[in-house]
Amino acid sequence: MLMLKNLKQLIFSVEMKKKKRERNNNNILLQAFNELFIGLNVILWRKRHRLFSLISVVSGCLLLLLFAFSVFTPPPTATDHFLSHHPSAVKKTEVVESNFDMVFQVPASGGTLGRDLWSLSQSKFYYGCSNASKSFQTADMKTHPNRYLMIATSGGLNQQRTGIIDAVVVAYILNATLVIPKLDQHSYWKDTSGFAEIFNVDWFISSLSRDVEIIKELPRNEGKAWIPRSMRVPRKCNSKCYQIRVLPVLNKKHAVELTKFDYRLSNRLETDLQKLRCRVNYQALRFTDSILELGKILVERMRMKAKQFIALHLRFEPDMLAFSGCYYGGGEKERGELGAIRKRWKTLHVSNPEKVRRHGRCPLTPEEVGLMLRALGFGNDVHIYVASGEVYRGEETLAPLKALFPNFHSKETIATKEELAPFSSFSGRMAALDYIVCDESDVFVTNNNGNMARILAGRRRYFGHKTTIRPNAKKLYKLFLDRNNMTWDEFASKVRTYQIGFMGEPKEVKPGKGEFHENPDSCICQANGLKTPEEDDENSKERKEGAEVSDEQQQQQQPPLEEDPDWTDIFYLDKELPGMITKQEHPDVEGFFSD
Repeated sequence: MLMLKNLKQLIFSVEMKKKKRERNNNNILLQAFNELFIGLNVILWRKRHRLFSLISVVSGCLLLLLFAFSVFTPPPTATDHFLSHHPSAVKKTEVVESNFDMVFQVPASGGTLGRDLWSLSQSKFYYGCSNASKSFQTADMKTHPNRYLMIATSGGLNQQRTGIIDAVVVAYILNATLVIPKLDQHSYWKDTSGFAEIFNVDWFISSLSRDVEIIKELPRNEGKAWIPRSMRVPRKCNSKCYQIRVLPVLNKKHAVELTKFDYRLSNRLETDLQKLRCRVNYQALRFTDSILELGKILVERMRMKAKQFIALHLRFEPDMLAFSGCYYGGGEKERGELGAIRKRWKTLHVSNPEKVRRHGRCPLTPEEVGLMLRALGFGNDVHIYVASGEVYRGEETLAPLKALFPNFHSKETIATKEELAPFSSFSGRMAALDYIVCDESDVFVTNNNGNMARILAGRRRYFGHKTTIRPNAKKLYKLFLDRNNMTWDEFASKVRTYQIGFMGEPKEVKPGKGEFHENPDSCICQANGLKTPEEDDENSKERKEGAEVSDEQQQQQQPPLEEDPDWTDIFYLDKELPGMITKQEHPDVEGFFSD
C-alpha cells in the first residue's frame, strides 16, 4: 500500500511539473509578444506611420488568441488523469457511448425457446366442418323460376372473393338463380380478367349445385334479353333486409343486379348460412388450372430451398401509406412525398400520425416485421417468400429486412419471365399466385389488416390452424420506438408476450367477433373425447393473457368515429364516417386499399 501511495505521489508530481513548464512557456511567449508590441509602437511613434491603426489591431488579435489558448487548453493528459481516479465516471461514459452498439444487438439466431416455431400446439384438436344440416333445403326444392340475381363485385381479388361468397348466400336467401358474378374491371387495379379467367367456373357451378342454382349468363325471355334492375343495398344487410329491399323488386322485374357488392351481407347469420359461406370459400372457389399449376411450381421451388418457409404479405405502397396518414421517420422528404399524394383525397382530415399509430392502424415497416420475427425465434437461416406490390422507397426500405433474413424470395425471383408472362399483365392473376404460396406456407405473416390478410387467416384456421402471425400493432409500436433503451432479451420477451393471441391459435377470437371470413367459428369443430391444452392448468394463465389481448385485437378493428377511417376499413364499415371518400369522388380508391 505504501509503494502504491508513493507511486501515485510520483505521478502527481510529474504532472504538476509538466503543468508548471507549460505555464512558464506560455509566460515566455506572452512576454515576447508584449515586447514586440511595445517595439512596434515605439517605431510607429517615431515615424508616425499611417499603418499605425492596422498593426495595432493585428497585434491585439494575436494577444487575445494567445491568451485564449493558454487559458482554455488543458494539459494533454488532464482529462484521463481525472477519470483515472473515478472508475464510475469511466464506466458511465463507456455505457453512454456504446448504448446503441452494445445494448440492443439483434442476434443472427432466433435462440432456443423450447417450442416448435412452425406449428401450433392446439391445432390437432380442431378441424374444418361445413356440411349442411338435415334441415337445410336444397336448390331443387327452393329455387323459384324466373328469379335471377346478378352481382357486380368491387375491389381487388380478395375483396371480390368476399363478394362472390356472399352472393351465393344472398341467392339462397332470395330463392333465386345466381348468374356468375362480374368481376371489377374498372377499379384501381384495371384488371380485365373475367370470372372464368381466374376461377374454375365449371367446378364452381357443380360443387354448389345442391345449394344454389348457378348459370353462366342471363337467359333470354321469350327471345328477348332480360333488362335487370340495378340497385345497391346497405352494407351488412341481413336476411330480413334482403327480403324487404330486394325480394319485391326481384318478383316484379325478375332480374336484379346488385352493384358494388362487397361486405353487403351481415357478419352474423344463422349457422347453416355461415356454413354455406364456408363451402363457397373453401371448396367451390378454385383457381383455374393454369394458375394452380404455376402456384404449385412456386411452392415446390420454395420447398427445394427449405423444408419450411415463411410467407409475408407486405403492404407498403406509397399511396396506401399516404392515405393512412402514418409517419415513418423519413423527415421532410417523406412528409412532402406522402403529403402530396394525400392531397388527392380532399375530404380527408388533417392526419395525426402519432394518434394513428397509437391506435395500431399503421402497417409495420419491413424492418419492424423482421425484428418481430427474430424476437419470436426465427433465425437468419429462414427462407421468406414476400408477396408485395410497389414498396415505398424500394430497396432502401427493404434493406433492413433483407439484412435480417437474407434468404429473401418472391414470385419474380423463383419463376422465369416466360413462366410469369401469361399472368404479369393481370393483377388479379398475379395476386392469385401469391395467395397460393401464402396459403401453402408453414408460417404466414402480414404487416397489415387488409382483405388478403383476413381471408388467409380464416382459411388457415379452417384447414388445420396453421401458424398465422398478425402483429399486435397497438402494443408493438411503443416497443419499436423504445427498443434502443433496452436489451435485446428484454425486447424479445415483450414481443412474445404481446403476440399471445395473434399467432393463429384456436379460439384466439371469441365466436362472432371479427369478420366471419377471418374467424369462421361456425365452421370449425373440436374433436370429441380429447383433452385440449386449454383445459390443462399449466396453460391456463397463458390462455387468459391471450384472451385479453384478443379482445384488444377486436377493438382495433373498429376505429373511433371522430377519426379518419383506417385504410383497411374504409369500405368495410357499416356507416359512412366523417371525411370518408365517396365512391362518386374516387371510384378507384375502393379497390386499392382493400387488398
